[in-house]
Amino acid sequence: MRISVWVQLLFIGSFFFSSSVFGFELHELIRTVEEQYSGDSSEVELKMTIKTGHWERHLTMESWSLGRERFLIRILAPAKEKGVATLKVEREVWNYLPKVDRVIRIPPSMMGGAWMGSHITNDDLVKANHIDEDYDFRLLQEDGQSWTIEGIPKPDAPVIWGKIIYRVQKEPLVPIDIEYYDEEAVLVRRILFDDVQTVSGRTIPLRMQVLPVEKPEEMTLMHYKKVRFDVDLTEDYFSLGRLKGSR
Repeated sequence: MRISVWVQLLFIGSFFFSSSVFGFELHELIRTVEEQYSGDSSEVELKMTIKTGHWERHLTMESWSLGRERFLIRILAPAKEKGVATLKVEREVWNYLPKVDRVIRIPPSMMGGAWMGSHITNDDLVKANHIDEDYDFRLLQEDGQSWTIEGIPKPDAPVIWGKIIYRVQKEPLVPIDIEYYDEEAVLVRRILFDDVQTVSGRTIPLRMQVLPVEKPEEMTLMHYKKVRFDVDLTEDYFSLGRLKGSR
């Protein structure tokens, strides 16, 4: 969920303030928006609420990221789930279950499974920040405040969606919402972004709602509470040892 380097954001944002936006420029725009949560690296504390038709679950988590390819997240609370963690390195994902002291690599057959019981999948984690690589884009609509952009998967892209519709606010340059459609062009899921604030000189949405269309009573809400960018992290930090909580 981080969805390019922010020192370039002002330039890129002004570059796209034109009435004609072509394919290559759209890829750059989407990449900028997708990477805005991470910078070169990041450290985040967040709360996640998962609501279904039968129960509601609240988690406090901390996460770290390095570029587009490395991501580690660990549950802090509740106590019964403390220490459960997920590591992503490139397109591989592992989970750690402290109660049984076991590291589990997520195989391709389980990529569609729910991550932490939420409406986010393991596949979402693997594909995070790769939308600009996996889709071709065209501009559907533009007004004074936003762009509406359609993404169609490239022929060889390893994605599960038939298309996505991405709405981006122009100023500040932040996502508004994303719609996900299946191969039959049926709307399956929406992600809404709000609570836009400036953190460490960067303007980002701090809240994200994941809404499954066929289950309107359900949702996953992720709310960023503390965010630090460009922290001192190296690739070695994102290891199976660190996943288990060891140094």
